[in-house]
Amino acid sequence: MGATGGTLTTTPPVGARRGLLAGDDAPPLTIPRDPAREAAEDELSRPVYQEHAPSLFQRALDAFLDWIDDLFSAAPGATPGGAAGLVVLLLFVVALVAALWWRLGSPTRTPVTSAPLFGEVPRSAAEHRAAAEAHATRGDWNPALQERMRAVVRSLEERALLDARPGRTADEAAAEAGRPLPAHADRLRDAARSFDDVTYGGRTTDGAGYARLAELDTELQRTRPVLAGAAPAGPDADRTRGGAA
Repeated sequence: MGATGGTLTTTPPVGARRGLLAGDDAPPLTIPRDPAREAAEDELSRPVYQEHAPSLFQRALDAFLDWIDDLFSAAPGATPGGAAGLVVLLLFVVALVAALWWRLGSPTRTPVTSAPLFGEVPRSAAEHRAAAEAHATRGDWNPALQERMRAVVRSLEERALLDARPGRTADEAAAEAGRPLPAHADRLRDAARSFDDVTYGGRTTDGAGYARLAELDTELQRTRPVLAGAAPAGPDADRTRGGAA
């Protein structure tokens, strides 16, 4: 700064003089691309920028939620009927899953042939029938069906149509009993399947299911077996062929 003839003057900075000399349209000073990128990465890698950054789990969760949002946003346009069609489709899927769950039982169900038919205390066929009727009177259809199936198998053992073998399952008993009683083989298998469903599969039965098994039990008591080696002539052959009951 100096005074000349009483006038105060200032000397502009060097950068200002360069700007004045270059003019207002001169491009600003630039840094090459690679050094600039490295400088930006170094700056952003400082802890002050990272301490509030979302974690890897949070970023993955945000990406998943964004995908779900995009999916549901696009679904009404891709589904016939728009949003109403999407609701109908979702209800159909829920109904299908419920139907499969009801039909197949719990996914963690125990294999149906994993446990024996009878308990440790032996009981006669008459005792099993009495227990079945007592449960049926109270409307307890599951234990009623179980006891009636035990009565069927015990009755066949008492008639020597099945050997009294500990640990036999309902499926095994039905398969073995179907040989001397071929006209009832299908119904015996159905009865064993119903027993397995209510015992191991988490299913429930009703009065009609119990009545079918009780009717089978009554018919079997009147049915004569087919002799070994004899060929039945028709569906009612086990009623007419000879053999001790």
